[in-house]
Amino acid sequence: MRSRAAGALVLAASLLFGAGAQAQSFVRGDCQGHLALVAPRYDTANHALWYKRFWTGGCDPQIPRCIPGQPNWNNMVTTLLKRGSAAQRPAVLAKACRVGELIGVEWSRSKTIRKIDLDDLRRFNRDLENSSDPLQGLDRLEASARAKLAGR
Repeated sequence: MRSRAAGALVLAASLLFGAGAQAQSFVRGDCQGHLALVAPRYDTANHALWYKRFWTGGCDPQIPRCIPGQPNWNNMVTTLLKRGSAAQRPAVLAKACRVGELIGVEWSRSKTIRKIDLDDLRRFNRDLENSSDPLQGLDRLEASARAKLAGR
C-alpha cells in the first residue's frame, strides 16, 4: 500500500514539474536553469499569456489589446550579453534571467493589482540601454523593481 502511495506521489511531482517546465518553454533556453524551479503562479489565464508576451514579444489571440513586437525580455538578454565582457557573460545571463522573471511575473498581472506597469518597463529599458556596465544596470533595475514590490 505504501509503495503505491509513494509511486502516486512521485508521479504527481513529475507531472507538476513537467507542467512548470512546459509553461516556461517560451523563455530562452539558456535562461531555463536560472529561473525558479517552480513555474510562477498565475492569477488568471491572461496573466500567463501576458507573461509569455513579456518574454517573447508575441501575442496570443486570446489577449485583448495586445501589440506584438519589441522589446521583449528574450531579446533584452541577448543585448545585455553582447554588451558584457566575456568574463561577465555568465553573471549577466544569470542576473538577466532572474530579473526578467521578477519583473515579468509582476508586469503581466492585471492592471488593477500590478505594481510594475508599462511606464516602468520603458524606464527600465532606458536605464539598461544607458548603463555602461550591464551587471550594474541589472543591479539597479532589480533594486528598483524590488522597491516597487515592497509595498505589497
